[in-house]
Amino acid sequence: MKRSDINIRDPFVLMHEGMYYLYGTRGATCWGEADGFDVYVSPDLEEWSGPHECFHNDGSFFADRNYWAPEVHVWKGGFYMFASFKREDICRGTAILRAESPMGPFTLHSDGCVTPKDWECLDGTLYVSREGRPYMVFCHEWVQVGDGEICAMALTDDLRAPADEPFLLFRASEAEWKKPVDHSSGIRGYVTDGPFLWRTADGTLICLWAGFSQSGYTQALAVSDNGEITGRFMQVQPLFMEDGGHGMVFAAKDGQLYLTLHSPNKHLEERPCFYPLRDTGERLVMG
Repeated sequence: MKRSDINIRDPFVLMHEGMYYLYGTRGATCWGEADGFDVYVSPDLEEWSGPHECFHNDGSFFADRNYWAPEVHVWKGGFYMFASFKREDICRGTAILRAESPMGPFTLHSDGCVTPKDWECLDGTLYVSREGRPYMVFCHEWVQVGDGEICAMALTDDLRAPADEPFLLFRASEAEWKKPVDHSSGIRGYVTDGPFLWRTADGTLICLWAGFSQSGYTQALAVSDNGEITGRFMQVQPLFMEDGGHGMVFAAKDGQLYLTLHSPNKHLEERPCFYPLRDTGERLVMG
């Protein structure tokens, strides 16, 4: 199948042993009950096989809805899926699953969600410091705090649990282009979605994230002032302001960098889009 045939949100690409593995939130079950995640596989980013189910809730899993934003990272010989989950009586949060293959089957590795139990959270991603320490970077959700937050939290080396308390990187309102949105609960605030960390050629640390501007869903960038997760993150010009977001960066086999995000941000019409990027040293730019 072609990319245009794939209805997912929050696309994430892993390249492993010459193949591309594409994960994402199932479009059809995004906003309600859900039971799994799929992976699509390609040798060339053009033709994809799938969907191949890589995680399935057989009824014993702790959450039953809002299966969001699966990312798969290689860590110490295993494949670790960071994904968000919810149940009516528990806060949404990110749990960590593990498999021996990028195809799965993934099974629960952490003790439920790793994010704070009384926080509404989503979109956890793995970041590894220059010293080799693993962190989860995630969103403290705007539906709870009003002004959405991007936070970080050190993890234990086995990626099973928090190793320290979470700390704030930045808030959505720090972006000049931000636009408030209204929730069905009556809350009005600023959205943070989909953090992803990327280090440029000169060592600059960039956090990709998504929010809303006058143009719609927007792929934003923030830059650490000291090149590390402990730095002050400054908002810079967004990468994409044409109703698409929740993106990440990956390098193709030939070394070309790509931004992948979903667009349009409309239920059942979302598709994974790929855009070439250039690493200028200090920034990532389109083209």
